[in-house]
Amino acid sequence: MAVSSGGSRDSRDSGGQKMIMDNGKYVRYTPEQVEALERLYHECPKPSSMRRQQLIRECPILSNIEPKQIKVWFQNRRCREKQRKEASRLQAVNRKLTAMNKLLMEENDRLQKQVSQLVYENTFFRQQTQNAATLATTDTSCESVVTSGQHHLTPQQQHQHPPRDASPAGLLSIAEETLTEFLSKATGTAVEWVQMPGMKPGPDSIGIVAISHGCTGVAARACGLVGLDPTRVAEILKDRPSWYRDCRSVEVVNVLPTGSSGTIELLYMQLYAPTTLAPARDFWLLRYTSVLEDGSLVVCERSLNNTQNGPSMPQAPHFVRAEMLPSGYLIRPCEGGGSIIHIVDHMDLEPWSVPEVLRPLYESSTLIAQKTTMAALRHLRQISQEVSQPSVTGWGRRPAALRALSQRLSRGFNEALNGFTDEGWSMLESDGIDDVTVHVNSSPSKMMGVQLSYVNGFPSMSNAVLCAKASMLLQDVPPAILLRFLREHRSEWADSSIDAYSAAAVKAGPCSLPVPRAGNFGGQVILPLAHTIEHEEFLEVIKLENMAHYREDMIMPSDIFLLQLCSGVDENAVGNCAELVFAPIDASFSDDAPIIPSGFRIIPLDSGKDTPSPNRTLDLASALEVGPTGNKASGDSSTQCGSTKSVITIAFQFAFEMHLQENVASMARQYVRGIIASVQRVALALSPSRFGSNAGLRPPPGSPEAHTLARWICQSYRCVFYFLFDASSA
Repeated sequence: MAVSSGGSRDSRDSGGQKMIMDNGKYVRYTPEQVEALERLYHECPKPSSMRRQQLIRECPILSNIEPKQIKVWFQNRRCREKQRKEASRLQAVNRKLTAMNKLLMEENDRLQKQVSQLVYENTFFRQQTQNAATLATTDTSCESVVTSGQHHLTPQQQHQHPPRDASPAGLLSIAEETLTEFLSKATGTAVEWVQMPGMKPGPDSIGIVAISHGCTGVAARACGLVGLDPTRVAEILKDRPSWYRDCRSVEVVNVLPTGSSGTIELLYMQLYAPTTLAPARDFWLLRYTSVLEDGSLVVCERSLNNTQNGPSMPQAPHFVRAEMLPSGYLIRPCEGGGSIIHIVDHMDLEPWSVPEVLRPLYESSTLIAQKTTMAALRHLRQISQEVSQPSVTGWGRRPAALRALSQRLSRGFNEALNGFTDEGWSMLESDGIDDVTVHVNSSPSKMMGVQLSYVNGFPSMSNAVLCAKASMLLQDVPPAILLRFLREHRSEWADSSIDAYSAAAVKAGPCSLPVPRAGNFGGQVILPLAHTIEHEEFLEVIKLENMAHYREDMIMPSDIFLLQLCSGVDENAVGNCAELVFAPIDASFSDDAPIIPSGFRIIPLDSGKDTPSPNRTLDLASALEVGPTGNKASGDSSTQCGSTKSVITIAFQFAFEMHLQENVASMARQYVRGIIASVQRVALALSPSRFGSNAGLRPPPGSPEAHTLARWICQSYRCVFYFLFDASSA
């Protein structure tokens, strides 16, 4: 029963006819009248007075009903709709809380087991210490003390594992052992898990995330809820390149069915290297998919190596063979729909193969949790939301299409960064300074996306792509703050002439090489396109304005559009990688448009975390222009003494004609070196040490709006000055 704002209420009689009580009087509605009103309600839930009178005239069946009664009916109908939506929402929240409570209870049981085990081990080691002390007082020989702690295996223990080889029976034995070890990590105490810093479980959180402590390699574990059935979840997670941005490829070498409705797969997987300073990784894996007795679906994996006598895979050139210890996914159906999922990622990434300063990248469980474990959960939640709330988002694109664009941007950046020879990349000779590496790719597969005709009718003249890249170490600069500055203040490092060339090179031809000019940049407008549920990644279009003075030798409009992918701007996310990747796009924004991405990647090298002032970025532009003695941003930097180290990797791609290779390579080296100098200058300004540890920071005079307006005036003056200078020179 719903009560309207006018004191009316509705009910139904025994015959099913609807009755509305208006000022103490019930009004009966026939089923035909109710059907007509419902149809009108779906067309216009809140009609005006004139619209209600028009409804009465257009529907003869409503002619005997007064307009006030129809108004009351619509009020009650909206009230019922609101109550129904609220009830549905509360039911969904209740189901989620029930499932979350179940997860927390299981986690509590696991922690109690871990506490009991730790108490037992503590008692055991204390007793061993006391025994060793007693033996030391009675026997001074070292042999008696050492041998007392040795454990001798019985013949039964020595033959505990059945022989394993490349036969189906041997692979099944390895698979069953992998399943047991994975479940002991996912729900047991085989690994000592500690809660990941900054993660708080709750109904709106991504789930329960933990990282390993004191185990071999790096490991992360997560539990969460997703609104997808277990089969769909397993299907998505098996397609690792679709959600794991560092995954280059997964090749299924062989598939063997098992007698328990499961499958054993032999996989060869390659991962991109995150920087130019380290080689890429590959894995030779066994993946076992099975269904447990309780109906849970399990997908577990592990590396195959020589100690298991299983099948082998030759070592690939330019790759370091890493090891995946028993890992996988435990997927259980949830009451009311959806799934409860446990994810375990456990790897040994062979940190010995990289320079010592980079080893924290390969020894960080937090980084594995952010880039792999949590990425899987986030992707599942994103797919679930798209399924439950299908809609068309920015620029008329559906979420799946926008995700595909994000994937193309990320993948193109990783391909350029790694420069694999099997993709057609070859390295050019150095110009005597080894700070910037240049690779060239002229393979047909690489240029297929560039040799297209655009809406202006001109084909692209470029037949090769050049990538200039470099990496450097940063000190005391949080990656999130640096990346946010690079995104919001493009004029501090970018050159509009280079942007104009990059856009023209893939759109139409021919065009001449640009001449870089210091401080040469027009205005930029950021147009939001899409974002993930937790806003940890967003896709946007950058409109570069005031580019008309480049049109003399380039067939292109006065505005340039860049498709940009940004992630890792949350300063509170521990161990998060920050990325800013962009590529010029055509104004038509077609799905088959070529994408040649460039950008930045900043990865923290330690777990130390600054708590930087949120105001530090806002006034950095003025600080850079005023100089060391200028006013600095206000904030609490005086209390920030934490030290952070990170590595930034820069990669810029340029499409060009082969006969211009030397000129383009020289231009690319010069441009990337200029960007490196700009980043170093920005990093120095962002560093807490720049602001001093004792001096109070004074805010610059004027509001942020005033500073923005002043900056626009300077940019406008600069663009007009260049235009007049070019005109007078001509």
